[in-house]
Amino acid sequence: MRRPPTAGSPPAHGDSLTLRVGIDGRAFASPAAGVRRYVTNLVSAIAAVDDGVELVALGGPAAALPAGMSRVDEPWHPPTNLGWTLVGLPAAAARARVDVLHAPAYTAPFWSPAPVVVTIHDVSYARHPEWYPYRRDWVRRAFYRGSAMAAAHIVTVSAFSAGEIAAAYAIPAERVSVTPLGVSPAAFAPVPEGDLPELPTEISVPYVLHVGDLHERRNLGVVVEALAGVRRRFGGAEAMSLVLAGVDRGVGDALCALADQIGAADVVVRLGPVDEALLRALYRGATALVYPSMYEGFGLPVLEAMASGTPVIAAAAAAIPEVLGGAGILLDPSDTAAWTEAIVRVASTASVRDEMRAAGLARARMFTWEHTARTTLDVYRRVTRR
Repeated sequence: MRRPPTAGSPPAHGDSLTLRVGIDGRAFASPAAGVRRYVTNLVSAIAAVDDGVELVALGGPAAALPAGMSRVDEPWHPPTNLGWTLVGLPAAAARARVDVLHAPAYTAPFWSPAPVVVTIHDVSYARHPEWYPYRRDWVRRAFYRGSAMAAAHIVTVSAFSAGEIAAAYAIPAERVSVTPLGVSPAAFAPVPEGDLPELPTEISVPYVLHVGDLHERRNLGVVVEALAGVRRRFGGAEAMSLVLAGVDRGVGDALCALADQIGAADVVVRLGPVDEALLRALYRGATALVYPSMYEGFGLPVLEAMASGTPVIAAAAAAIPEVLGGAGILLDPSDTAAWTEAIVRVASTASVRDEMRAAGLARARMFTWEHTARTTLDVYRRVTRR
């Protein structure tokens, strides 16, 4: 990746064979951790696999960019996210003279001087609007639909999401490409069982872990109820807790109230958003990742847990089976008794943990950011006919 002579000035074209790709720079500082991880790893992997591509960040904070990435300043635009996407982003693409504009997080301009590729991670807003009962959420849904319809091509992260996009927006299959996410072995790797990482004082071992923002669709009440059964089976008030790492989107208090109602008031440990070092420690110290979500476009924590050598107990729903394969335990997301039995089995049987650990590590090796980069590059070349 090459930096222009001065930030904010339009970089000159080099070799005519170089493909110049503009990336929405605001994605690198997205409030959604999964979006930040996706765009940062994608850009780094593209730079590693193809020196015929020049990546340019269109706006966004320079401090959030990968080292060495080119950037152009944001031109004038109305001071809202909508104003940035519809006015500022295409103007920045014109200033940077890019060959393709990639909007990596759902929203994209309705016009652009270059073909637009938009990444749609899932369409839960369109398929299940009941989970988003906010006053202005219809605006978001309309914006997402308009972005999808206007783009030259859509990238998504699973075959499940590709089907959901087609169902939600009636978009032909040839306009949608699946580019599964990856995991970095350097960032997420196992430690020997029993070699516990350093954890915050509010966490006691053993615990099960959930990673991701706390939404209604994440269905975490089933785990709270299941853990009450686990504690009874183990015969100890502090036998197992649920550690939640992620932004609370309005369900945390209800989960704590449920725990209190069923006589396990201390079962829920809310950490809020965590940094990368603590996230890795949480995966490595957990008895299992629990992921009872009713709807996921991919489920990146499932992949990160497998790469960390952590057993995964997850819902047999949406894209989760596509990611987990046969490397973990898949359950009906509403069957509390099954969740109790699965957690007890994993927690109490070393041979089960060993088998799941080995299967998860093998499965995780199938998902690389290099593959994500190469399949995304294929899309860039298709829309630019390179």
